[in-house]
Amino acid sequence: MVNVNYCKNSFLILLFISLSLFILSMKFLLVDLVYFIEWEIVSLNSMSVVMTFLFDWMSLMFMSFVLFISCLVIFYSNQYMESDFNINRFILLVLMFVMSMMMLIISPNLISILLGWDGLGLVSYCLVIYFQNVKSYNAGMLTALSNRIGDVALLLAIAWMLNYGSWNYIYYLDMMNNDFSMMVIGGLVVLAAMTKSAQIPFSSWLPAAMAAPTPVSALVHSSTLVTAGVYLLIRFNVLLVNSLAGQILLLISGLTMFMAGLGANFEFDLKKIIALSTLSQLGLMMSILSIGYYKLAFFHLLTHALFKALLFMCAGVIIHNMKNIQDIRFMGNLGMSMPLTCSCFNIANLALCGMPFLAGFYSKDMILECVMLSNINFFSFFLFFFSTGLTVCYSFRLVYYSMTGDFNNSALNMLNDQGWTMTFSIFVLMIMAIIGGSMLNWLMFFNPAMICLPFIMKMLTLIVCVIGGVVGYMISHVSLFFFNKSIEFYNSSFFFGSMWFMPTISTLGVIKVPLIYGLNCFKIFDQGWSEFFGGGMLSNQLKSYSLYVQEFQNNNLKIYLLSYMLWVFVLIMLLFLN
Repeated sequence: MVNVNYCKNSFLILLFISLSLFILSMKFLLVDLVYFIEWEIVSLNSMSVVMTFLFDWMSLMFMSFVLFISCLVIFYSNQYMESDFNINRFILLVLMFVMSMMMLIISPNLISILLGWDGLGLVSYCLVIYFQNVKSYNAGMLTALSNRIGDVALLLAIAWMLNYGSWNYIYYLDMMNNDFSMMVIGGLVVLAAMTKSAQIPFSSWLPAAMAAPTPVSALVHSSTLVTAGVYLLIRFNVLLVNSLAGQILLLISGLTMFMAGLGANFEFDLKKIIALSTLSQLGLMMSILSIGYYKLAFFHLLTHALFKALLFMCAGVIIHNMKNIQDIRFMGNLGMSMPLTCSCFNIANLALCGMPFLAGFYSKDMILECVMLSNINFFSFFLFFFSTGLTVCYSFRLVYYSMTGDFNNSALNMLNDQGWTMTFSIFVLMIMAIIGGSMLNWLMFFNPAMICLPFIMKMLTLIVCVIGGVVGYMISHVSLFFFNKSIEFYNSSFFFGSMWFMPTISTLGVIKVPLIYGLNCFKIFDQGWSEFFGGGMLSNQLKSYSLYVQEFQNNNLKIYLLSYMLWVFVLIMLLFLN
């Protein structure tokens, strides 16, 4: 009973804080209010250690969404993790994770950002290895080491900012594009954001992090760890406009979006498909951010958090009921056994696709229309729209494999929608996935604006989505019953399905080869020539000299007589010569 109360108390407290922050963010948004708070921790002579916090509508709204999803995830975990003896430890880890994210959101200072940034990295490692097995340990190490690159980039940015009077980057945003030093800091911040938001070439850790419990995946992929990089760049949005960093980020994020969408169409693990869809949406946010629409990126960040958390929670219920089977080929016709869960799952899928008047529609449709208005090249334009089509394609493929067709699992099963705790969390998020986009659209963009485009361009988003959905459903159906082209073209399928060999390069290429090379160097040099002619030889020589000295120190009478006679002989010779 203690565990149940522990979860419920956390749920109620976080929900209350979330609602309070959301109301406060509305106040700040309407009157255009910003609070910059400095808290002096230590003051010694002329030196003072100051903690700074930035409260504006953006930070308050994002915090309210993070806490809202966190409270539902904790409530959901109450039943999902009920067989875990250490559920209190799990809830504490989740709360530490959320607190690290809070620190990152309200920090206008690179030092305090690093506290939240490293906190996210450390706690995410603890959560990824929560199920203690070899796969989890490998995934945790890949996650931690990939994120360390971003941590080092932030540390370098902090060191470079010693050239200035303060670590509060918010003072220097206006001069970032004009000053070379600030451009270096901007480049390091972009690198850090790319590692945390898993852009190419740091993408392999995101699907690997699926080794964590499903409630953690719902939290990580919706509003915390992977969105930290996007949020940081939203704060640094000035440096991406008309700059080299922005152009490079546009290319890399577009390729990430394309690669993730393509990979999800070849994947059969339910959680990895949803993880790759997260990667695709992160690429979309980064792309639109690099063009200069930072408010749109933030809008999509919030709407994506709602339906992505819902997707993971529904996937968690399905996996929970299927006795930990995650392969979608073993599912099928789940709508008959779990109608409520599958309805919510389909609503989340349609929101992800950008179905009109669901949460994802308002942000994705506006993003794609702004892309059509922007001055970008054809390659980036193609990546945006083709990736959108791929998103709908893998979503309908997922619907086909899991919701329709024949049931492919064993005849003895206990599939149902029982468990009101998980159902409650899913139902609340389902309502938000329906009304959230419309609500945020009215709140964030209260000055109405019309995007005027030709009819074919206005309908292009809808056409791409319809084609993607039909292709995804039909190819799945045909490949099951008639012929399977993925086996015929195995090499191409393996290349696209393995994220362009990125996991192999990130593990064997980056870790194994240097380690083997280092071992050979260690054997040849440190334990070979260097040992023989270096420290080893010096040690042997000094040892032999010390043996001679030891004879004198042993008070040997023969040595004293011999030395006495030697000195007498030397004196006689000197006298004789004189």
